[in-house]
Amino acid sequence: MSNTEIEVASQAEPQEQTKQTLDIAEIMAILPHRYPFLLIDRVVEMERKKRVVAIKNVTANEPHFNGHFPGYPIMPGVLMVEAIAQAGGALLLTEIPDREDKLMVFTGIDSAKFRKPVVPGDQLRIEVTVLNWRSMAVKMLGIATVDGKVACEATVTCMIVPRPSKPTATKDQTA
Repeated sequence: MSNTEIEVASQAEPQEQTKQTLDIAEIMAILPHRYPFLLIDRVVEMERKKRVVAIKNVTANEPHFNGHFPGYPIMPGVLMVEAIAQAGGALLLTEIPDREDKLMVFTGIDSAKFRKPVVPGDQLRIEVTVLNWRSMAVKMLGIATVDGKVACEATVTCMIVPRPSKPTATKDQTA
């Protein structure tokens, strides 16, 4: 192979491949949420700065089912909207190099609609599409489905803010 052919071949090679799936450990490395408030279990598709698809396995042992509602457990709508934001956060925070020093917070929820109850045993498929992306803020449309039927949809806006620093231990506290 000539030098020209090597140069052309190297230019044709794809640039750095972005990971398109995330398991729970990888999600926990990106999002600060933990049980019982981590509401996505897996990312099955990710298109950088455009869209993400996450899965939430709904189980009977989740704490909110004790009171929502006894005898007829349904996932609270607000938690479905939170799951949409967390899926979007998994996409957004992968673009932030110093994400351990940042938090993603809600700045708005628009047009939230709840179409179908989500119950233990369901698998929630959360598809989030970016509508507008700025350096520290994003507007996303999220649609959560169960067995292909829409359970929840909402437009959420989120912003990246500095994470408050953790208090450092003083000499008296360490003794």
